[in-house]
Amino acid sequence: MPEISRRTLVGGGVALSGAVLLSACSRSDAAPSLITPGDDVIDATEAARTSTGREREFALTAAESEFDLGGTRVRTWSYGDSLPGPELRVSAGDTVIATLVNDLPDPTTVHWHGLALRNDMDGVPHLTQDQVAPGERYTYRFVAANAGTHWFHPHVGTQFDRGLYAPIIVEDPDEPLAYDQEWVIVLDDWLDGVENTPDEVLEELRAGMDGGGHSMGGGGGPMRMGATLMGAVSDLLGGDAGDVYYPMYLVSGRPPNDPRAFEAAPGDRVRIRLINASADTAYRVSLGGHTMTVTHTDGYAVEHAEADALLVGMGERFDVLVTLADGVFPFVALAEGKDANGFALVRTGSGSAPRADVRPEELDGRILVATDLTADEGVRLSAAEPDVVHEIELTGSMADFDWGLNGRAYDHEDPTAAAFAIAQGQRVRLVLNNTTDMWHPMHLHGHHVQIGTDGPRKDTVNVLPGQTLTCDFDADNPGRWMTHCHNLYHGESGMMGVVAYTT
Repeated sequence: MPEISRRTLVGGGVALSGAVLLSACSRSDAAPSLITPGDDVIDATEAARTSTGREREFALTAAESEFDLGGTRVRTWSYGDSLPGPELRVSAGDTVIATLVNDLPDPTTVHWHGLALRNDMDGVPHLTQDQVAPGERYTYRFVAANAGTHWFHPHVGTQFDRGLYAPIIVEDPDEPLAYDQEWVIVLDDWLDGVENTPDEVLEELRAGMDGGGHSMGGGGGPMRMGATLMGAVSDLLGGDAGDVYYPMYLVSGRPPNDPRAFEAAPGDRVRIRLINASADTAYRVSLGGHTMTVTHTDGYAVEHAEADALLVGMGERFDVLVTLADGVFPFVALAEGKDANGFALVRTGSGSAPRADVRPEELDGRILVATDLTADEGVRLSAAEPDVVHEIELTGSMADFDWGLNGRAYDHEDPTAAAFAIAQGQRVRLVLNNTTDMWHPMHLHGHHVQIGTDGPRKDTVNVLPGQTLTCDFDADNPGRWMTHCHNLYHGESGMMGVVAYTT
């Protein structure tokens, strides 16, 4: 297991400046007024973004669908008739015009994960927009300002643990990397339509574990109790690896017994864009017989680093370069701690395909986690003391499934009741302190933080049990922005909050 970089750890004694929840204001103090998604400053910020002047129009139809997953037919919800949904590809500065048609039986939205876009297009019900009702449509229009590997999904209930997800790739017009081919890989843990629906799983988890919590396996490996997974353990994740039993793990919509095959020529240099669209699963990813060069995470460049395997949490993205050898090679996404994997093939020549349960030696080689990386100098934040510090404790337990931030569960009807207030132009520091026994991939909408003084720029950061991470960002995108655990079931059970700009 790689050591956690010292840049990611902070001790006690963090000085707080302005880290006061709105609900904690005294009766004699008027609560600060918050910017709303309809305020003029949102339009002004959008108008100031660098734009190519090009408009790219897309149609997204969310509908009930059916797929054959390696011989198992499942009913689910998806964008169109593909799994994942159709990839959207634009250049940085293009204006995206995406019309969502809701043919689902329930309301939905689209959240553009990783894009620092205008606040009223962020797709969070009760916070940035109304839900799109069944039979209705809604047009998202925004400048895709930041290049990188991103994705989109609903922000309503458990919907993205169905088939409602797809990549959005924002190309860099000044791309510095040289490569021959590109391969976009979307990882997913799948249960919808097999034995349960995601809503049924959430209901079971909320019913609790009779006070027993997770069994840590005792060396016997993970086991299931209904839809709940017991004893899934990973040192890389600081102990407990996840809550939910999944019958299969998909690589770009295909299970291990019916894998996708990427074809190239020996010696081709390939850019692999990795997206983890799972709801409850981190993956240890490797390409058998190859070393990966990590170039980006969450769309931002890092100092290039060599790795045999990567740990990819829910919501995270990595870009890597690989020079392909001659033959047939396994791409393996090991479901961390869960004793199962996703699988695909790379073919550059003749040879027999490896078994779907193969475990390449690279999985136990140099394993890189995001906090091992250093931000490329060109994207690193300038040195500055924070103007405001918000200390955010991650709280709750598996036994009671009472996840929250600072001991408080998110209120969908009044989401800004306990907002973390910031102001335009401030250097903001979020101190994420995980007081729970589980890891949490924490995602901030509309911004990219820097971990520590020179760590990577990211929008999704994995916080291990007992770990504290300092995350800085510049407040340059006004609005009301969700911050939450991207374990879907933790977030929906309360581990969500709002970072809100004041007027």
